[in-house]
Amino acid sequence: MDDSICIRCRGTKMLCGKPRCPVMVKYHKNLEVKPLIEKNVLHGNSPPSIFVGRMGYPKVYAGPMLPPVEGDTSFMDTPELWHGRSIDDIVDFRMKLVRGKYRVDVRNLQGRMVEHIQELAMAFKPVEMEVEFERKPRGVIALYDEVQPHGPSAPIKKIRMENPKVHPKIEKVFYDEMKAVEAILWLYENGTFVSSIQKAFSAGLLGIDKKMVPTRWSITAVDDTIGKKMVEEIKAHPWLNEYRVYYTKSMDNLWVVLMYPSEWQYELIEAWYPNTTWNPMGKRIVIFGDHEYYNGRSEYATIGGCYYAARLAVAEKLRKEKRQAGAVVLREIHPGYIMPVGVWNVRENVRKALRGEARKFENMKEAMLFVSSLLHIPIKRWIESSELLKHNLYQKKLEDFAK
Repeated sequence: MDDSICIRCRGTKMLCGKPRCPVMVKYHKNLEVKPLIEKNVLHGNSPPSIFVGRMGYPKVYAGPMLPPVEGDTSFMDTPELWHGRSIDDIVDFRMKLVRGKYRVDVRNLQGRMVEHIQELAMAFKPVEMEVEFERKPRGVIALYDEVQPHGPSAPIKKIRMENPKVHPKIEKVFYDEMKAVEAILWLYENGTFVSSIQKAFSAGLLGIDKKMVPTRWSITAVDDTIGKKMVEEIKAHPWLNEYRVYYTKSMDNLWVVLMYPSEWQYELIEAWYPNTTWNPMGKRIVIFGDHEYYNGRSEYATIGGCYYAARLAVAEKLRKEKRQAGAVVLREIHPGYIMPVGVWNVRENVRKALRGEARKFENMKEAMLFVSSLLHIPIKRWIESSELLKHNLYQKKLEDFAK
């Protein structure tokens, strides 16, 4: 079997032909959780948090997520605040979020249960709730490549919740006649967290013909929509006039971002060590990536939502500086990264790297020497795996013929 098959699939496409992802089965088995409540009733403060499933689409399970915890639980569903936390820490507080499930038709947003879900998604602060389940929540902590983990689940029988303090910007786009794309961009430009926009989009709060969107899909859709709009703005700016390298480390991941003078180009390459999430049985490091040139991509990135999450962070940096450039994001995933925690990890770590001080160089050779000093894997392997690095290092340019 191709060693890269797990990296290309990430538990969503079943490329190995098995009915269930063996990687996820292994993690789920090792992460069985004890019941968080002894009765069928759970009282606590939702961060606020919701989850919309995708199985059976368009008739899916949707509902709130809440922990048996009172007080300020907002950090539990705000990935923008998680940088620097360990995997153990994230799993610990996320497994406390119990998912309530109620079958809804995403195209027909009627009924009191749907109203509760939408009110929760519109909330600005934690909401006190009491949920009565049809049975005691049980199961395992749920792991996905795109979505942050959460705890066990159970079908909902009844919900009681206090009147939430509504997020005024999300309330505005809910009642205004705005298309979904316009609403996403307006919320972002007005300072709303990306994670809050994703939640609102998933709950069916955005757009003229409103419908719920599975949480997995909404995360990538929002990252892609915002990033694509910023890239179009970037193309009107002058080129970067230097070579820059940014880097950071987190959860046994090493991130290196190389920016260079060019028209817009972008690439994300990931190197998965053996015994990491998507290279669990491999004997060698597997490197895999996707890229785009000036005109963008016509097909969905094979490595999934992380591509769009990193692109958003890169585009934010260039737009802020009113510059256009090429950017290559290199990610080494070492064995300490033992389970998926969601693509927020990609977006927030690339953002963190780009907030740091850049090392600046006069040419690509000097920049690549520094990149080589940061990475554990020989730079030759990265170049062989990269379309943009090969293009910039070996492709003849017009100015070369003028010399």
